[in-house]
Amino acid sequence: MVKYFFSDAENKISHGACISKKCWIDMVAPTDDELEDVIAACAVPEDMLRAALDEEERARSEFDDGFSMFIVDCPYIEEGENGDVYSTIPLSIIYNNDYIITVCLKGNPVLRDFTTGREKIYTDKPVHFTLNFMLGNAKRFLYSLKQIDRRSHRVKSELEKDLKNQDLLHLLDLENSLVYFSTSLNANGNVHEKLSKVAAVTSCEDYQDLFDDVVIETRQAAETCNVYKDILKVTMDAYGSIISNNANDTMKKLTFITIIIAIPTMIAGFWGMNMPVPFQYDKGVAWFWIVIACTLVSTVLISYVIIKFFSGKAFKNKRAKTRKNRER
Repeated sequence: MVKYFFSDAENKISHGACISKKCWIDMVAPTDDELEDVIAACAVPEDMLRAALDEEERARSEFDDGFSMFIVDCPYIEEGENGDVYSTIPLSIIYNNDYIITVCLKGNPVLRDFTTGREKIYTDKPVHFTLNFMLGNAKRFLYSLKQIDRRSHRVKSELEKDLKNQDLLHLLDLENSLVYFSTSLNANGNVHEKLSKVAAVTSCEDYQDLFDDVVIETRQAAETCNVYKDILKVTMDAYGSIISNNANDTMKKLTFITIIIAIPTMIAGFWGMNMPVPFQYDKGVAWFWIVIACTLVSTVLISYVIIKFFSGKAFKNKRAKTRKNRER
């Protein structure tokens, strides 16, 4: 899909019917025919137009045939099996003195603000357009990071009630999203360094101030992302320890039950062997009940000893931990 926009005499953004000079060409998942039309009308290199159509394209800058291209990573939300997942997608801004071209596989909320007039832009000032987009993109990263933090708090509250695999997987998806964000923000920072060397930025004080805002917002987003990433990493490690402790407790209980059941099983096995055993030729049934009673008593005594042993050990461990905490 291709749309055309231009600034009118009152500097308001308006739709255009065709390509003209001093216009902004917004391309979202364009077809081959649409790409060929733009290439023919603007004489822009084809590899520049197709660069951002690769989801794996890295953030970079390129200058060729009078055109400048800046590819940056932008945050977007996609649906996952365990909930919404945040990821990044490349978007390219290509411009010369006559045209501004944006190319992306999906619609971008920052560009949507441009088209609706929420953010004031000028289609005849490509550097101003580029700086405003990068500033809005950095703010979008901050907004997405806040959403990730809120989602992680919501998942944590659910995990405190009940450890579910689905919630743990959702938390893992959020952690992966932060890794993507951190990598993209660092790559965008390198693109910003290239933009800072553009003559229009270095020679205009207003552009320099706008560029400083871009750097500050991007740096803040990167620092926030690293903080959230470290918090989620510690949280995932903590839940891993909790799951391990729960598994150990379960194994202890199963071991205890196995030992208790083994006692009467062992005694019954002795009396079921094809060998002479005491009281087998006794015609009365009193010895049967005596053996049963002895089995129950021995089972209860051994259970009592085991419980006392584990309880005493747990109490000692608790006292040792308390002592260490006091020493600290």
